[in-house]
Amino acid sequence: MAYDATKLKDYQIAELAEANMPTPGQWREKLGLEKDEVIPYGRICKLDFMKIIDRLRNRPNGKYINVTAITPTPLGEGKTTTTLGLVEGLGKRGMNVGAAIRQPSGGPTMNIKGTAAGGGNALAIPMTEFSLGLTGDINDIMNAHNLGMVALNARMQHERNYSDEELAKRNLRRLDIDPTNVQWNWVIDFCAQGLRKIIMGIGGRTDGYMMESKFNIAVSSELMAILAVARDLQDLRERIGKIIVAYDKKGNPVTTEDLEVAGAMTAFMRNTINPTLISTAEYQPVLVHAGPFANIAIGQSSIIADRIALKMFDYHVTESGFAADIGFEKFWNVKCRFSGLVPNVSVITTTIRALKMHGGGPKVVPGRPLPEEYTRQNLELLEKGIANLLHHINIVKKSGVIPVVCINAFYTDTKEEIAMVRRYAEQAGARCALSEHWLKGGEGALELADAVIDACNEKVDFKYLYPLEMPLRQRVELIAKEVYGADGVSWTPEAEAKAKMFESNPAYADFATMMVKTHLSLSHDPNLKGVPRGWVLPVRDVLVFAGAKFLCPMTGSIMMMPGTGSDPAFRRIDVDTTTGKVLGLF
Repeated sequence: MAYDATKLKDYQIAELAEANMPTPGQWREKLGLEKDEVIPYGRICKLDFMKIIDRLRNRPNGKYINVTAITPTPLGEGKTTTTLGLVEGLGKRGMNVGAAIRQPSGGPTMNIKGTAAGGGNALAIPMTEFSLGLTGDINDIMNAHNLGMVALNARMQHERNYSDEELAKRNLRRLDIDPTNVQWNWVIDFCAQGLRKIIMGIGGRTDGYMMESKFNIAVSSELMAILAVARDLQDLRERIGKIIVAYDKKGNPVTTEDLEVAGAMTAFMRNTINPTLISTAEYQPVLVHAGPFANIAIGQSSIIADRIALKMFDYHVTESGFAADIGFEKFWNVKCRFSGLVPNVSVITTTIRALKMHGGGPKVVPGRPLPEEYTRQNLELLEKGIANLLHHINIVKKSGVIPVVCINAFYTDTKEEIAMVRRYAEQAGARCALSEHWLKGGEGALELADAVIDACNEKVDFKYLYPLEMPLRQRVELIAKEVYGADGVSWTPEAEAKAKMFESNPAYADFATMMVKTHLSLSHDPNLKGVPRGWVLPVRDVLVFAGAKFLCPMTGSIMMMPGTGSDPAFRRIDVDTTTGKVLGLF
């Protein structure tokens, strides 16, 4: 049944839906899983990846559906809501369907954006568990990451304090780490701008090695990236051992394996390879696994979740972070390349309000009422902004994947506005569907479900944007021009020197290119809306994630640690001390 989303808040819908949510035992029966393949965690459960993939290894894969979006407003345009609504719609059509989404970070949940559980009748449940740590994957990543930093700083302290002879007595060799070339840092799962740059080790010789350091947000950790792309536990262990934490004074990399901490880091993460099973408000299965941002990381749920979901379901829906220029580009050229999986369809989520913003509408500010241009019919603004949608359709078409435009309906949208978007989308060669999943759940997503089913019957001529043999700077130039619409790329001297070094070293030849760019514009400048023309993409640095096998060009002024706004969500979150229920998450 659909709940009245116009009168009930999301947490109220969640409470009503959770009353009849399947238990771990019921999920086992419903999904045809073996007893030892389900790991109960209170009201929810994890799935034993290794056992399931081994048992189902010869089963054909289902249809593989990606959900992306146009360039969003700061409010987001409902990609997770669309993902869950599409799953509900396919469920209403009687399909064996499931999804994979990311674990929300505590940073946005406690900040301006809030949690990422969808909304209305297209909601992930149990909502509180999903929003506040689920079964601890991010916590395990934080512990493993920070253990690596503890090992690094302690080793630098001991090498300062002891001679080679003393180190040998402790079965240690001198790594001779360069304190001016440390790559590793600390992580915390909040938007803590005050920790972007710190001095640590203040005190005496027993208080650690004094050096400049920093904190990044936990979901930007290389360990989160590794979890997203690892194929199994063995792959996870090997990748963790290759992480470069610093360089020695001769410029050679120092890895977690050199610090003898990789095994202990893997021990913290041993259970993270198992996806967590939750559901939509209409009780279709949803796997939650990994949680990297798309503007500063890969922005995908895991390859592991997709591998078992494609065996378990006839239709599997996976979500990419932010818009097609960021999330889909990384899904297309990185995740699919690493997994070997070929998608059938990409759903491009769009809203009338976002298109009006791209057409020159007033600035959209989280926490403030939308200007009336967004709540009243304005075909002129809308038509000007549709260029952004067309650009994203073309990005998807370059991959050979079939595009389906989903108009995520708001009650303020008019028939004329919807007709205009539909006309332009279809002229661009995409199917287009209006979806009212927020209001009506699966019943409201039937048009979208039918469009996706139809599109899945088309043949896909999938192709990557670039071959792995292409040098890094040429790849970045191609992404900038073909995906973002830039005229070219400019490099700072430091970034270009790094790029040349990586290009000349065969060890980095097969590393993926993981762009770091704002999600609020096709360009590097979040203030440039629509489809900016006549601009050049500035690259200021290139980071290396040797375990994940990523080279990460840093563009614009984007940071690895977001800041907390003046009106964050935590001001409204509390606990009912009588019932124990969390209040104010939505």
